[in-house]
Amino acid sequence: MKITSVKNMYFSPTGGTKKVTTILSHYFSLPTEEIDFSLPSFLENNAPSLTFSPETLCIIGVPSFGGRVPAIALKNLSTLQGNHAPTILVTSYGNRDFEDTLLELKDALQSQGFSCIAAISAVTEHSIMHQFGTGRPDANDEQQLRSFMAQIKEKLKNITCPQDLSPVIVPGNHPYRPYGTVPIYPQISSICEGCGLCAKKCPVNAIPKETPNKTDESLCISCMRCISVCPKKARQCNQDILMGLIQKLKDACSSKKENALFL
Repeated sequence: MKITSVKNMYFSPTGGTKKVTTILSHYFSLPTEEIDFSLPSFLENNAPSLTFSPETLCIIGVPSFGGRVPAIALKNLSTLQGNHAPTILVTSYGNRDFEDTLLELKDALQSQGFSCIAAISAVTEHSIMHQFGTGRPDANDEQQLRSFMAQIKEKLKNITCPQDLSPVIVPGNHPYRPYGTVPIYPQISSICEGCGLCAKKCPVNAIPKETPNKTDESLCISCMRCISVCPKKARQCNQDILMGLIQKLKDACSSKKENALFL
């Protein structure tokens, strides 16, 4: 198959998933477009015009939230039209487990007409408990991911018709595990200057634009984007709750996990 362009698409509130998909997209020396579908403006600005073709390689990445695809990510992806575009599935996770995330992402994208030809679960730094997965992806991860891209390129070279692309087999279970997010919400300190950047970037509009020093916890998905983008570091997690979570997940997250590659 002749690939003429690459779409690097990611739901990446704190940047970990984007790091992985960008490593993959840079492997091909082709025109590449980045699409951040974790922005709250994604649906109104982009989705109606986002259709793809068999000549476009799509790299679509999401983080694993408790072993599932974030619900808002599925909503944003549900309007896309794949038209048999060959697609690499990516999930990032903070050194615990990715469970049903890849399977759920594959099911969703296949229903939108994407040809899911390969999949990757990649360890990244945990978005809340940064001592888990610190520094991942590292140099060894990058080398492994580039080697895997060479295998994907070879697979595409040997296919003449997009309908001949065999779908990748990924782990996971039907029904999926129950969906839930980590029950911790950013708190706002007095140093907040009300610049509104957190409100502008929040994927679920949980921060009112008029009062960015507040958070609607009924909408918040604990993605930590507001903490990562705040120029004053005015948002932080409750330290007592955070320490409790660290102790709870210590056994599951402390040992180094390896990336999983599926072709």
